[in-house]
Amino acid sequence: MGEEKPKLSVGVWPTIKPFVNGGASGMLATCVIQPVDMIKVRIQLGQGSAAEVTRTMIKNEGVGALYKGLSAGLLRQATYTTARLGTFKILTNKAIEANDGKPLPLYQKALCGLTAGAIGASVGSPADLALIRMQADATLPAAQRRNYTNAFQALFRIGADEGVLALWKGAGPTVVRAMALNMGMLASYDQSVEFCKDSLGLGEAATVVGASSVSGFFAAACSLPFDYVKTQIQKMQPDAQGKYPYTGSLDCAIKTIKAGGPLKLYTGFPVYCVRIAPHVMMTWIFLNQIQKLQKSAGL
Repeated sequence: MGEEKPKLSVGVWPTIKPFVNGGASGMLATCVIQPVDMIKVRIQLGQGSAAEVTRTMIKNEGVGALYKGLSAGLLRQATYTTARLGTFKILTNKAIEANDGKPLPLYQKALCGLTAGAIGASVGSPADLALIRMQADATLPAAQRRNYTNAFQALFRIGADEGVLALWKGAGPTVVRAMALNMGMLASYDQSVEFCKDSLGLGEAATVVGASSVSGFFAAACSLPFDYVKTQIQKMQPDAQGKYPYTGSLDCAIKTIKAGGPLKLYTGFPVYCVRIAPHVMMTWIFLNQIQKLQKSAGL
């Protein structure tokens, strides 16, 4: 009996390790990126350029406004990134086994990324909704503000006031956006690591930084249109007759393109890219460092 406990822990840890590492790296990256994410949401809500939004926020709401919604952001990473990075690692490991240990072709990595993104977004959608609402709250008229104090209170009030299923409002565009982002992020990172090591002969640090940069760019380029639609759906409110401006994500995309052209979906792209790419880069860098620490500790 005494010998079975270590065996159990040895068997459990490799299974949960990708999820623990993914969540931890995402949360660390979020602590650094939160102010840029806050500015990006305000730009998408039509409050002006990055410089104007930053100046107005600090002047009217103080520096602390840049970190509004941090609790929801951390909760989102603890759910969404934990699920997506853990799932991607497991899926790719299984696919490599089925491929007799050979590196996966890009399309298989993309499929693993799509699947991991969908699973992660489904798990993290309530926290994502809370994050968007908390960040957008100050832009609303005083009478319409929800004044959530933290992510958990936001989740509780949404469930109590609007029903439990309301926690997944906008889940459709959230999942689609996550699938696009993770296809770009995860597949391109693995492919870039192989290219940097095998073709360029780069060392570990240069490989991680280079592959992370490529991963961040493709994550941003693939996902911004879906992120724009998702943000519009999640922050919309009914008019005096109780009618919402959009019936769904497709309706939102069509109306947006009709009103401002296809490039309207790329509103805030420079700031979005500045926010997404560093977050992706830091997530991979933190993940690499966590794995190195675990290896040195024999975990």
